Amino acid sequence: MCSERRNLTWTPMLLILSGVLCKEWKVDYQLPNICAVKGSSVVIPCSFDYPDNKVKSVMWGHERNNFYDGPFIFNSKSVDNTSRFQYIGDRLHNCSFRIDQVEHNDTGKYVFRFETNLPSGKWTGKDGSKLDIFDLKTLVTKTNGNGAMKEGDSVNLTCKESCDGGDLSSAFTWFKDGKAISEGRALYLSNISSTNSGNYTCSITTHKGTSSEVININVEYGPKNTSGSARPSTEVEASSNITLTCSSYANPPVENYTWFKIVDRDTGVVSVGNKFELHFRVVSPAVDGQYFCSATNKHGSQNSSIVTLKVKAFSPNSVFTRNVVINATAATVTALLIVTIIIAVRKLNKGRTRAPETDCEEVNQNVIYLNWPVFENSQSQEGNQCEGVSTELTYITVDFNTKRKSNRQQQMDSHNDDDGVVYSSVCRTTS
Repeated sequence: MCSERRNLTWTPMLLILSGVLCKEWKVDYQLPNICAVKGSSVVIPCSFDYPDNKVKSVMWGHERNNFYDGPFIFNSKSVDNTSRFQYIGDRLHNCSFRIDQVEHNDTGKYVFRFETNLPSGKWTGKDGSKLDIFDLKTLVTKTNGNGAMKEGDSVNLTCKESCDGGDLSSAFTWFKDGKAISEGRALYLSNISSTNSGNYTCSITTHKGTSSEVININVEYGPKNTSGSARPSTEVEASSNITLTCSSYANPPVENYTWFKIVDRDTGVVSVGNKFELHFRVVSPAVDGQYFCSATNKHGSQNSSIVTLKVKAFSPNSVFTRNVVINATAATVTALLIVTIIIAVRKLNKGRTRAPETDCEEVNQNVIYLNWPVFENSQSQEGNQCEGVSTELTYITVDFNTKRKSNRQQQMDSHNDDDGVVYSSVCRTTS
């Protein structure tokens, strides 16, 4: 307060003059309560007044700390102020303050303090402004109550704030999977389909950092685009393999697959499989015919188009014939290999067989074997060396001495041509 006022109240004229010249110390907060969306920027409007002197420093404090001694979230005398807290006033009468990208821990009371060049010229506006931070909420209203959303239903999404005070009548933006799709506080989806499935959020258009919680819309539907196919082809040769495959789109996924074969008008169709694939390991003419599959989940079922299988008759070029030829060729080659191995083993064993033992003398290596007539027991055997016994002459051997001699020895031995030959007969007893 101005102490000069008491000295200038003696006359009405002087009293009026004191009101003009003397100013009060004060801070005025235009919004005692402020709401802000998490992630947005908020301004705390403020003005202050003081006696005629110069303001040296300004500061803002939060209720977490001492309003008079600090520490302060902003102090013009400090160089450590963060960019989130900005003083947007001046040092005359505007003390407004801005907080960017507000968080939940920014909630609380804020006060302004300033200092002048007077020895005791310090003032704190203790009333302050209270800041509340909230999240945007998305209210979901469905035509089918709390049940699962399915094709044909409708859903209404509303972006809603959860605190009083503040002006949140600005435009809202709706996003699906991060892409902006609509403007306004509410989003209405009617006759929804599978294309409406996704994650939805809303935010304040002027504050891109704000965002509501994610609302997932999952639209369920029965099987669709059901189809059947044959691999490798719908036309196959007898004895080959073929696989029929059933495919379908559904949410939730298909629970049951069934394959049917069309028999005739009287019998109709028969079930031939209960899996999404139908395998024929060895195709026969009985497989020939028309097939289709059915896909089913809790929302319904759908049949595929007809798949016609045609089994070709046997031909020289058929897979069956080629397999027979290949198998026969392999068997023949195997047999030839076995025979060759047996012959080679026998020859090897024959070379290693020992000569039979006889009562006659050992046969030399350098021998020529000659056939010799065989005599009966009654016939005379002139010159038979095995007298007194009945024998059968099998063969005789002639041994040529091939040992290399010197020239002189060869001349000496030339007088007797039989010296290099040894005759022997081999006998075998027949009685």
